[in-house]
This record gives sequence, C-alpha cells and structure tokens, in this order.
Amino acid sequence: MIAPPDRVPLPRAFFDRPVLDVAPDLLGRILVRTTPDGPIALRLTEVEAYDGPNDPGSHAYRGRTARNAVMFGPPGHVYVYFTYGMWHCMNLVCGPEGRASAVLLRAGEVVEGVELARKRRLSARNDKELAKGPARLATALEVDRALNGTDACATAETPLRMLTGTPVPADQVRSGPRTGVSGDGGNGDIHPWRYWVANDPTVSPYRAHVPRRRSS
Repeated sequence: MIAPPDRVPLPRAFFDRPVLDVAPDLLGRILVRTTPDGPIALRLTEVEAYDGPNDPGSHAYRGRTARNAVMFGPPGHVYVYFTYGMWHCMNLVCGPEGRASAVLLRAGEVVEGVELARKRRLSARNDKELAKGPARLATALEVDRALNGTDACATAETPLRMLTGTPVPADQVRSGPRTGVSGDGGNGDIHPWRYWVANDPTVSPYRAHVPRRRSS
C-alpha cells in the first residue's frame, strides 16, 4: 500500500540543514506518536529554534553533557528533556552531526487520536488546548525521557515519526521572541526564533521570562 503524499516520513536530509531553515519548515508537518493504545497524530503549529554554541538560550551553549548529548546528532533524532521537576519537552535535532542545534516543538493540533490525547490532558478545556504549549504537547503524546534519542526519520513504525504533512505558506508564518527564555537568548531583536502559524488557535500565548524569586 502506498502512503498518501502527506504521510511520507521526512528524510534525514530535511533535518541536516541550519536550524533557522528547519524550524519554520516544520510548521504544518505531522508528528505521529504510536502508543500501545493506538496512534496520535499532531499537526505542528508552533516551534522554537535553538542554535547550540551560537545561542545562549540553548542547552548546548556551554558544550556537551550527559543531558544534551542527543543534540549533537545525528539529525532527525528526538531530544527530550525534563524541566522544573514536572514536565517533559520534545525537540528535533538539526544540522550536521556534532553541531548541537534543535527545534523545540511548542504547539500543535491533534488531528488523529483525539480521544487518546484527551485521556492524557484531562485539564484541557477544549481540543485546541490539548497540545497548546511544549509541556502540554509532550503530555498529550505521552512523551518522556524514555523516548530520548528516538529516530524520527525511520521508515518503519517507531514510537515517534515526522511525516511530510502540508507545509505552511511563507505568508502565513510569523516569528518573534522565544517564550520564557532569559538573558540575551530571550532578546527578540537578536533571536526572533519562535515561529508559528498566523491566527491558529492552537498556538500558545507569548510569555516573557520572569526570573524566579529566591527563597529567603
């Protein structure tokens, strides 16, 4: 059986490009999460680019660690991290191996497996909120550190795969400062590296970084 044109896996060459080329090109693409209960498919509507050693907002800015090792390649693999002791977030590795750039998947529209996503996101007020934000996206898709390093370009069925979907026309893509990033990495004049689909209701609201207060 021949897969529909929008359900062909993205080739590794798609990710083996500069992160600022890959990030906006991911909008409209389809991420499929295969679970024991069935598949959940998500159309990406919001992403953020992180450019490794050139980017103070990147986990890889200061070099390789056990936590960020997957970011150093190969491209097309999944980088999952745990944050604030509560949430997981999912990224896709880009650029040549050893370069350590990645795209954070910030939001999307669940287009298949909505009932499964609802079971994981009981607090969502409606289906547009199921994956509205990076932690919500990971929760809706049941993504955690066990999936760190998964090859999203695999042709055979794997827990996570990126498919071609329908790219968003350039005139419908917006860009601006990244959400919740401190210091120079959060300066939208220097790093306007959050990309989203214009007027899409699944896109998360922008929130500037607010430093956490230290306990006295």
